[in-house]
Amino acid sequence: YQWVLTLASNECPKIKVDGNAVSVDHPDPGVGGTLLLTALGVTNSDFGGVILNNIVQIGNHGKAISERGTNAALATIVEIAPRDGVETLLATQMAAVHAATIRMARLLAHTETIPQQDSAERALNKLARTFAAQVDTLKRYRSKGEQRVYVERVNIGDGGQAIVGNVDTRGGGE
Repeated sequence: YQWVLTLASNECPKIKVDGNAVSVDHPDPGVGGTLLLTALGVTNSDFGGVILNNIVQIGNHGKAISERGTNAALATIVEIAPRDGVETLLATQMAAVHAATIRMARLLAHTETIPQQDSAERALNKLARTFAAQVDTLKRYRSKGEQRVYVERVNIGDGGQAIVGNVDTRGGGE
């Protein structure tokens, strides 16, 4: 399926593929590159080059570079909206796992034997669990490891107190 969607002009530019050459699809390559790296949460151009090479690899299906697959991987990472290098690395891994999950789901739908189905089902299950773990990791990283306590209901008896937070009970005389 081919969808034609348009968004604001300041959105992340796409990647253009011409044979084995890969470039930023933007009228001004400098501006396009800056927009691309910013959308990827990257502040270092060398690191950005590594991530872009990873994105091309994620989008490949065979030996030829797939412009559509590369831009799908890019869009996945941009939607995760990484804020720093660690999040960019994790988002890139998430895009790779997501792409593999979709390929495995497609394979599972076209299996012809029970052993093929079992194998594809196990792999799909592992990939789906990995992606869920990555989402949890990203959530923990973004919250800086802070734990949150949600109090949904509090009952206080006669003369009782309700306390939410840290309680410091020091022994006599302190």
